[in-house]
Amino acid sequence: MLRIGPYRFDTRVVLAPMVGVTDLPYRALCARLGTRLAIAEMVAADARLWETRRTQLRLRQPDAGLPCWVQIAGNEPRTMAEGARRQADLGAAIIDINMGCPAKKVCSRAAGSALLRDERLVGAILAAVVAAVPGVPVTLKMRTGWSPAERNGVRIARIAEDCGIRLLSVHGRTRACRFEGAAEYDTIRDIAGAVSVPVIANGDIATPAQARAVLADTGAAAVMVGRAAQGRPWLCGAIDAALAGGPVATEPRGGELATIVAGHLEALHAFYGEAAGVRIARKHVGWYLDARGGERGFRRDFNQLDSAHGQLAAVREHFSAACKDNHKEARAA
Repeated sequence: MLRIGPYRFDTRVVLAPMVGVTDLPYRALCARLGTRLAIAEMVAADARLWETRRTQLRLRQPDAGLPCWVQIAGNEPRTMAEGARRQADLGAAIIDINMGCPAKKVCSRAAGSALLRDERLVGAILAAVVAAVPGVPVTLKMRTGWSPAERNGVRIARIAEDCGIRLLSVHGRTRACRFEGAAEYDTIRDIAGAVSVPVIANGDIATPAQARAVLADTGAAAVMVGRAAQGRPWLCGAIDAALAGGPVATEPRGGELATIVAGHLEALHAFYGEAAGVRIARKHVGWYLDARGGERGFRRDFNQLDSAHGQLAAVREHFSAACKDNHKEARAA
């Protein structure tokens, strides 16, 4: 059971917000496959930047079968507060503040994880956002610190709790580490022990066994799954079911996988329109293939397709046929 302000959720797994990945079609697919909580793609808090088509699509929050948990980014308290108010007006049930993204285009604007270096500004932003949306719980996504020499995650967490933040998601790396090296969980354990609000552990969690180990090691209330879920929309649901005592599910194959991938592509084509949907589908199919070992030949051929019909026919044939080939090899062995 995960508590976020007045809400209670019967889950210990959250799908991480990932720009270009956790769009509405992907979150809806993950929900159908067992995910119970997911944070939408990051959006700039500054509403003056909301007029682009890309941001307008990210702001669309029709029912995806999940609570509407959105994430905003910025570096100025007043702008962040106004962005939070606007998101609440659009129907956000929970608002997350991004202080975890290490991307240069975010950190170069002193936003994302770059904010961790300025603890006074962190406090000002968090207090302003919480005050702006008194009826909406506010959460914080953060890292363990600015650099290995400046792991101030415990201090940031205490500031957040004092400002009224209702939950912390902590990626087990510093901003300087980006996504390199193994995640370190010692600081997450220290943070979980230093605050009374729930803490979610994030970083290098791709299996039920890893999730169990991280929960035991850190004392966190839940885990957050990020890059491991790319091309594996069933992963959060599978980990959640295993943590609840169920068997470890086998990954979809053959016709079942073909149906999942084709359904995902159909949703992308419908949401973005055929031209943009076809382009966006290429990277998602690439992740499905990466999860299976790459399959470079099909990837090359698929990336040349320029119609929704052609993409759907290709994935239905390929993923179904790949399973049949594997069965033949197993019998021959």
